[in-house]
Amino acid sequence: MGVYDRYVLPFVINCACGAKPISYQRRKIVPRAEGVVLELGFGSGLNLPYYDAAKVSRVFALEPEEGMLVRARRVSRQARVPVEILPERAEQISLPPASVDTVLVTYALCTIPHAVAALVGARRVLKPGGKLLFCEHGRAPDEPVRRQQRAIEPVWKRIAGGCHLNRDIPGLITDGGYRIEGLEEMYLPSTPRFAGYNYLGAAVPA
Repeated sequence: MGVYDRYVLPFVINCACGAKPISYQRRKIVPRAEGVVLELGFGSGLNLPYYDAAKVSRVFALEPEEGMLVRARRVSRQARVPVEILPERAEQISLPPASVDTVLVTYALCTIPHAVAALVGARRVLKPGGKLLFCEHGRAPDEPVRRQQRAIEPVWKRIAGGCHLNRDIPGLITDGGYRIEGLEEMYLPSTPRFAGYNYLGAAVPA
């Protein structure tokens, strides 16, 4: 891991993912989590302020990147809900089958190298009746914006920790073995359109 990835990139991602339009989306989706929660791509813990402590008994915070883990461990010690850090990749979740009530993923499916494998693994650990909550940016519906996403993505991935601009978020979730039950789509305000098409919703195992 280079200096940029270890020290600079976590700061850049924390600032970008903590922007006001994104924080507003977090505020909409995170309070819907309940019971034992597995959060994929915990990052620096930006979702922690939005968990409903009356509904959530524990959060398993999955985060593989060393640079992010420093921040994650620090903020987790002051969280209103119990947090256990899992320093592992989403494609290889160590939790036992049927052990969590909610899987939460926000602004991480764009970066997880094998997103479908991660979603399949998350489905394995969901209890019967459990749900996946997601809030992600991805492929825009307008072809001019899609062309821009395709053109920018090779450089964007290098400077943004492997972030893909044009992933088909609903398609990934469906391929992971889920049925989407409610989906909101929109361009986030005050955000470049190539990086600002947002998908928010819930899904259950198909």
